[in-house]
Amino acid sequence: MKSACIRYWMDNKQASARLAMPIEPAQQASPLINIDGLSAALARFAQERHWEQFHLPKNLVMALTGEVGELSEIFQWLDADASRGVADDPQTAEAVRDELADVTMYLVRLASVLGVDLNAAVAEKMRKNALKYPVSKAHGSSKKYNQFE
Repeated sequence: MKSACIRYWMDNKQASARLAMPIEPAQQASPLINIDGLSAALARFAQERHWEQFHLPKNLVMALTGEVGELSEIFQWLDADASRGVADDPQTAEAVRDELADVTMYLVRLASVLGVDLNAAVAEKMRKNALKYPVSKAHGSSKKYNQFE
């Protein structure tokens, strides 16, 4: 999915100009991400268990970091080819799905607790990244924006 999205933007000759313009959620045909249902389900889940008291931003960040660590552990000693196939390998596919789900749930819960609109945040960050990484300089390069000549 990610590579297809990147390919779309890289192949589109007007991508740089379009992304350089501010992306306003109201201007989008549909949200880039829609987490409303998940956010509500996570809030209900926490409320039913009286866990809101534990869902402090620092605790959620720590839990998120732990889950990212568990996801990283799956990839830790894999070579490039094996890492590309983790979601298809029966021995790792379920663990990858579970850890991605955990990371997503903690991230969404954190955004909800902090009152951050993730769709607006993602749209704004994409706009900033388009300015930092114009196609003319970033195409095919892994350099950080401040390393462009």
